[in-house]
Amino acid sequence: LDFRHLLALDAVASEGTFARAADRLGYTQSAVSQQIAALERAVGDKVFDRPGGPRAVELTPFGAELLRGGRDLLARVEALADDLDRFRTGHTGRLTIGTFQSVSSAVLPMVLGRFRAAHPGVEVHLLETDVDAELEEHLERGQTEVSFLVRTGAEAEWSGFESRLLLTDPFVLIARPGQFPAGPVSLGAFAGEPLIGQQPNSCQLLNEAGLRAGGLDPSYVFRSNDNGTVAAMVRAGMGVAVMPLLCTEPEDPRTALHPLNPPIPGRQISIAWRSGRTLSPAAAAFVELTTAVSLELSEPDERFDLGAATVTA
Repeated sequence: LDFRHLLALDAVASEGTFARAADRLGYTQSAVSQQIAALERAVGDKVFDRPGGPRAVELTPFGAELLRGGRDLLARVEALADDLDRFRTGHTGRLTIGTFQSVSSAVLPMVLGRFRAAHPGVEVHLLETDVDAELEEHLERGQTEVSFLVRTGAEAEWSGFESRLLLTDPFVLIARPGQFPAGPVSLGAFAGEPLIGQQPNSCQLLNEAGLRAGGLDPSYVFRSNDNGTVAAMVRAGMGVAVMPLLCTEPEDPRTALHPLNPPIPGRQISIAWRSGRTLSPAAAAFVELTTAVSLELSEPDERFDLGAATVTA
């Protein structure tokens, strides 16, 4: 039994004649007759009574039963074709994204707001961790389809992944308002201040390496994995902190942000996926939208003066 047989059966039953069925299907009349003959051979019974002349053909009882089931199959195939079209255009499907704290708070809200407006039928799931190895492991195992990852300057592309560099996130000093003059602050200017930092991770290690290269040997009085907690301790006067710009809240009047002079190497944020794997249409659309939003984030923000300390694409 061929799918074309069912199409011919439905067309002839609906139109009443082989000629009109041929017009509907875009075939010749003889081609439709051959399809029906092949169908009858395949099922071993007649599906139409043919009275001859101008009178319409009529379904046999067997043909009527076959048509009922055949139309169910045709409807399911049509529904599947529609589902595939919607999936192909990125309007349906499931997308799982690996992310980390600062991207979740500073980048993803902009991206997901636009993505969900353009692709409301896509089911989005986020998997967040600040442990770089876990993000890579989730991506490698297929638990995430795309993931935000951090390159800390020197390394080349990750083994087994393809990626797109989104932006470079500079390190800035977080202090209390008025604690330092506005503008860049040298490392030596806060060398005697207690430091508040993050728990050791790739970004924090890059941070500390940059400080040491600039002649400041950091010693921490408090560490936290939560960016908000670090800022809260600065506000409380416990010390100052050096953090990536995306980890901060520039609009918070209770803290002041300063570029570092000289700057230390910033962290490079990329979006990655497994090498050799075809991205789903939804994932491909997400990558393009994330790239566009990252370009916007790279534009200087006039609401606060950080000089050269802006994310760069």
